[in-house]
Amino acid sequence: MKAICGLDCSSCEMRESCGGCGETGGKPFGGTCMLALCCEGAGCGNCGRAFEAPCRLKEELIAEYNALGIEDMEEVTDLYALLGSYVNISYTLPGGQAIRFWDDKRVYLGNQIHKKNSDRCYGLTADENYLLVCEYGEGGSDPEIVVFRKRKGSGER
Repeated sequence: MKAICGLDCSSCEMRESCGGCGETGGKPFGGTCMLALCCEGAGCGNCGRAFEAPCRLKEELIAEYNALGIEDMEEVTDLYALLGSYVNISYTLPGGQAIRFWDDKRVYLGNQIHKKNSDRCYGLTADENYLLVCEYGEGGSDPEIVVFRKRKGSGER
């Protein structure tokens, strides 16, 4: 099973439940994959090569995260394909309303980065339109939104 973006899915523990990117027309798990959308539209400049090779979308997102200037966040050097159900944390707004930003069935780009001088982590999740940085404790406990914003140039995508 080979993904549209070039990732080799043979070692993925979820390969049977995703249905295969190529086999599902870029909709593994029943939702869209931002990498498949990018690669099918030749937006990443990476089609036909492994995703680990230079990918314009990945490079843009890394630059956007690092440009946020979050003081105690280590430099972002890599992003990974993440299933929405793993990153779709519920946040409680000041008025008590619970909110989720992502679709459990979509595949996003993100990472988990340790917060400097803390036992907490930053969770990064992005799609073609939005960037999210959250902070949380062990196992995603006590999540807080640090940044949720529209991506630079997202209207052009």
